[in-house]
Amino acid sequence: MTALVVIAKECVEGKVKTRLNPPLTLAEAADVARASLAVTLRTSNTVPASRRILFFDGRVSEVPAEAAGYEVINQPAGTLDRRLGHLFDLMDEPTVLIGMDTPQLAMADFEGAFEHWPDGADALFGPALDGGFWALGLRSPQGSLVRGVAMSRPDTGALQRARLQEAGLNVRDLRTLRDIDTIEDLEVVGPLVDAPWPWHSVTRGRAVDGLPR
Repeated sequence: MTALVVIAKECVEGKVKTRLNPPLTLAEAADVARASLAVTLRTSNTVPASRRILFFDGRVSEVPAEAAGYEVINQPAGTLDRRLGHLFDLMDEPTVLIGMDTPQLAMADFEGAFEHWPDGADALFGPALDGGFWALGLRSPQGSLVRGVAMSRPDTGALQRARLQEAGLNVRDLRTLRDIDTIEDLEVVGPLVDAPWPWHSVTRGRAVDGLPR
């Protein structure tokens, strides 16, 4: 069986989705992050994973209700690559890590990895449109496969995929998804979310429908 890890941070004003401000206020941007995480967790709850883990940066009081039943592992201090390396070093079973910024993902995007690990694949890689990645799955998790990869850059995805290949792993690519980072991303992704989601349409330069003006 395969474990599913959702990496997330507490959705408080000024800490998340700050690139949505402007046109959104920081409070509205936090609401978008909160909704994105909630939808991602609801989708994760439909996946037949052996374990569900929230890899969380924040206070216990900010763990969302949708994560009920998840193991909560606090993120350590350090750069993102070191935090991810720490997480994968803790795992002793096939593991798929996903982010909180692609609420449009669907169970089909995992290509059956939770029913049975794909034959011939050592790693699953979900590229993001901005050059990063939305998913990273490892049949045999090792922190060294992530630690040292430069994060939050346009070539992060390419660097991470190259690291996997350099380690001799057979990499299976998943569908490319678009992260919600900017208001343009929100305009595109909002209508794709097949779940309760209060921001299905966005007018550029204004707050998202359903949020205070």
